[in-house]
Amino acid sequence: MAFDHSQTRRRPTMILRTPLVAGHQLQLQLRLLLLPSVLLILLHLLLCDAKTVNPGDAMQMQHHQMTAEPGLPEPRAYMPDAQHLDFVYHDHEELTRFLRATSARYPNLTALYSIGKSIQGRDLWVMVVSSSPYEHMVGKPDVKYVGNIHGNEPVGREMLLHLIQYFVTSYSSDQYVKWLLDNTRIHILPTMNPDGYAVSKEGTCDGGQGRYNARGFDLNRNFPDYFKQNNKRGQPETDSVKDWISKIQFVLSGSLHGGALVASYPYDNTPNSRICRSSALCAMFQTYSAAPSLTPDDDVFKHLSLVYARNHAKMSRGVACKSATPAFENGITNGAAWYPLTGGMQDYNYVWYGCMEITLEISCCKFPPAYELKKYWEDNQLSLIKFLAEAHRGVQGFVFDPAGMPIERASIKIKGRDVGFQTTKYGEFWRILLPGYYKVEVFAEGFAPREVEFVIVEQHPTLLNVTLQPSKRLEGIGPMGPGGVAVGGGVGPGGLYRPIPAPQHYRPPVPPYAGAASSDSGIFSTISNGLNSLYSNIFG
Repeated sequence: MAFDHSQTRRRPTMILRTPLVAGHQLQLQLRLLLLPSVLLILLHLLLCDAKTVNPGDAMQMQHHQMTAEPGLPEPRAYMPDAQHLDFVYHDHEELTRFLRATSARYPNLTALYSIGKSIQGRDLWVMVVSSSPYEHMVGKPDVKYVGNIHGNEPVGREMLLHLIQYFVTSYSSDQYVKWLLDNTRIHILPTMNPDGYAVSKEGTCDGGQGRYNARGFDLNRNFPDYFKQNNKRGQPETDSVKDWISKIQFVLSGSLHGGALVASYPYDNTPNSRICRSSALCAMFQTYSAAPSLTPDDDVFKHLSLVYARNHAKMSRGVACKSATPAFENGITNGAAWYPLTGGMQDYNYVWYGCMEITLEISCCKFPPAYELKKYWEDNQLSLIKFLAEAHRGVQGFVFDPAGMPIERASIKIKGRDVGFQTTKYGEFWRILLPGYYKVEVFAEGFAPREVEFVIVEQHPTLLNVTLQPSKRLEGIGPMGPGGVAVGGGVGPGGLYRPIPAPQHYRPPVPPYAGAASSDSGIFSTISNGLNSLYSNIFG
């Protein structure tokens, strides 16, 4: 029942006209009139003071803050009871609190784990978001996002926190999100370089402060390289990521950067410099010739890049960030055609493990002001979700033996595409492919190799199960090689014929490392390295 204020009105007060009484009465009325203002000031001071409490004290105040009147700022996102993630930059402690609180609030949809620590001891947190977060479910592909590999490019870091928040809060109401989480295991590493972020400055659009890890290494130049020998000493952050992706058969991946607005796909490096051996100066100009370096899966990588760019609010327009920077047709580019680099993460994912990773440059300014984060989220939200769903395009299935048991680590290659992949311990495999006719080649030690033809359609993935037959027993074929395996195929222990063991991962024929280009020293080599570093600092 509504309270009727009209029933509480007071009658007018009779004021006596004597000077003394009138004076006292006037003071009383003034005090009564000032009392609400004083109370408001005190309340304001109390609220201001409450906002300065430590995070530990804030835990005790959460119930009062959650009942605050509409219009007041939302509680900070790292509080365990916070319903909304605010659009601010979160330091490592706040990021950790948010992830732990989210994992505690949504135990059926999330699992939090650390893949290692940075130089300065900060955890490299990964959050799994899925309807089966704690263990791999047979038939569900694993996908990942990696943010903040360059510490001074933190927009991706915040976008990934908001993506986590969106997934867990939309699972019961958004059918697309529910389908994605029911059929995919999504691993999100918000920051690969927390030490670099700690020394970066908000509002800095260019430059290198915070880009590197605590030892001064560029983590996106610290992976093994297919085209050129990378002699840079491995760092704990990159070693942790290498170990992570060696244990999980990731199908699809995106690495979030800043400094441009484009989706960049492999290869990032190029063999061109090996034909320029006369001098380091020649190699320098050859490096910046902007020639594409295309993978055997170039059609797929272009498609994946376009999926992100076209679902983004601006990227597909291909507008240059600045007049002096390049514009990208449809918002995508081959990495080496933009500028070549050695030791990049996306090439390593693809060549070493068959994981299709692209680099997503999502902000013209490397470290824009926090008030712009909401707009970046609106621009990227749909792209971030739609991109992950591409893991369900192409072919997927199992490799079995005749008894129906899965064959682990069977080597698989799509004929004509010389970068391969392997089955999981459950015999599963996935490969993103566009519609068309294909032939798959499957090898496993102790089994006869097999080729199988299949068709990919647009509407749904092709399910393909491959059964391998044990190798036949033959007599007296070929000399014996190391480990009892016949050279050129032959009789192994017990008379079992085995084909030449397939490599752990199919890779294109390895080109010789660039001779002079990779080993020359002196002023021209220094200039070349300096230009490469400068270009990286400007564009990402």
